[in-house]
Amino acid sequence: MVKQKGMLINIYNNLVTPLLKKDAGIDAEYLTNLSLSLLAFTSKNRNRPLISRIIKDLNQEFCVFDKRLHQKICGIDFSNPVGLAAGFDKNGDAANIWKDFGFGFAEIGTVTKFSQSGNPKPRLFRLAKEEAALNRMGFNNNGAENLVKNLLKQGVEFQQSRQNICLGINFGKSKITNLSKATEDYLTSLKLLIPYCDYAAINVSSPNTEGLRKLQDPILLKELLREVKNLDNCPPLFVKIAPDLNYKDIEDICQLIIDENIDGIIATNTSLDRLGLEQRKIKQTGLLLAEENGGLSGRPLQLKANQIIRHIHNIDNNIKLIGVGGIDSPESAWERICSGASLIQIYTGWIYKGPQLVPNILNGIIKQINTHKLSNIGEAIGSNLKWIE
Repeated sequence: MVKQKGMLINIYNNLVTPLLKKDAGIDAEYLTNLSLSLLAFTSKNRNRPLISRIIKDLNQEFCVFDKRLHQKICGIDFSNPVGLAAGFDKNGDAANIWKDFGFGFAEIGTVTKFSQSGNPKPRLFRLAKEEAALNRMGFNNNGAENLVKNLLKQGVEFQQSRQNICLGINFGKSKITNLSKATEDYLTSLKLLIPYCDYAAINVSSPNTEGLRKLQDPILLKELLREVKNLDNCPPLFVKIAPDLNYKDIEDICQLIIDENIDGIIATNTSLDRLGLEQRKIKQTGLLLAEENGGLSGRPLQLKANQIIRHIHNIDNNIKLIGVGGIDSPESAWERICSGASLIQIYTGWIYKGPQLVPNILNGIIKQINTHKLSNIGEAIGSNLKWIE
């Protein structure tokens, strides 16, 4: 049953949505940080009576429970397949609250060994008409040691004893670390944070750290993954790849994933391709999108990201896939799953559509499970089943 719109949805629709309908206005990064500060306060104080009541209301408003949405992947229990993508909660400020927004899992980060401020501002831009964003944030975060402290402050326990919250952590290379020392940089962060993550995402595909994408080269990537795989208590590993790779490069990475027994791939990161929007002007800078640095996300990426998921699934359907990029509706979520994604992640679409997107997607998936007479969402993965109204 689809729930009626609750208080938070109405607040979001009346106050936030109008701000997202134009490129200019309140700075996109400022608005993101303001939202995250409120969520962080709520997460860290969730046991206070008033806040506990608010969280209970959130849970009732956004959570959808159905055993047919449950999957066990890489030994991890996912209550549903919809996750928050990396990039929003870089420092795990709200790690203990994402489940109350209906997410089956959340990926925090990207975190780096060293604290870093990221690239110069402005560095995040709305493309309101296209429901897209351009970002060149540059892995701004407070560092791995701070992330540990932040998780402990919120009462996020070791993953072995944690219940009803699945956390992935996305790991990147520090900007000041030379590419030749990248492996050590990743390892330092992982050693600190392995106890707190259900899975680790190795980010070698952000376009906003100079030279990082060179780590997608199979030789360099093999060296990195072998060292990470040898860590004590290494969690399931997913490699996050760029949408700008050609199919031959993707096939080489898939073969490496198979050869090195890596668990899966997250496809995809943001795109350097302007996807037909080259002449779109960024109002805040006066430059065309073709002239701007940074990665494009949101609806324009939907088709390309889905094609890559389908291609990887066709190469080897044993590679576990997390699909991300342009998912902004129940239909696009269903398409990504039926193309081969076991799990999906949302970020830009969640901002534009609001928090109701999560229950809308989950209720839409349940409807399709019923329509196609499936017993579990797992039967839809890679099935190419169409959305039926």
